Amino acid sequence: MIEISDSLRSVFSAQIEERDGSYVVDIPASEIEHDALAADETYRIAILASESSTGQKAQQEQPQAAAQEPTPTSDGPPVDEGEVRDVTIETTGDQGDGIAKVERGYVVIVPGGQPGDVLTVEIEQVQENVAFASIVERDSRAL
Repeated sequence: MIEISDSLRSVFSAQIEERDGSYVVDIPASEIEHDALAADETYRIAILASESSTGQKAQQEQPQAAAQEPTPTSDGPPVDEGEVRDVTIETTGDQGDGIAKVERGYVVIVPGGQPGDVLTVEIEQVQENVAFASIVERDSRAL
């Protein structure tokens, strides 16, 4: 299980890119717009590898592959508003909401979810880096 500090300000997915001999993580503009982060501040960050990190590396090495049939989840959030899906709550955020991760490490916030819960949720609001969902059903087989 991942230990997350109460001072966590923001959770989002991003790729690490090499630029001019340095490595860069692009911060989504929505993090600044929603006052989660400020442009003139210094932050401590944690980088967690996603389950599909080797697949992402292969995609980065072959940018000309765009002529092939695109993967529907490669652009934008991997969830849609109104979608119902099963998730496992990994941890809780500083507001006490459950945090689940789906494809590409995309974060789904589930109020009422607790670590270890296996839930069927309905996606209610989708943003570039996070979605909010409500619990439809709890899996009675979960520990």
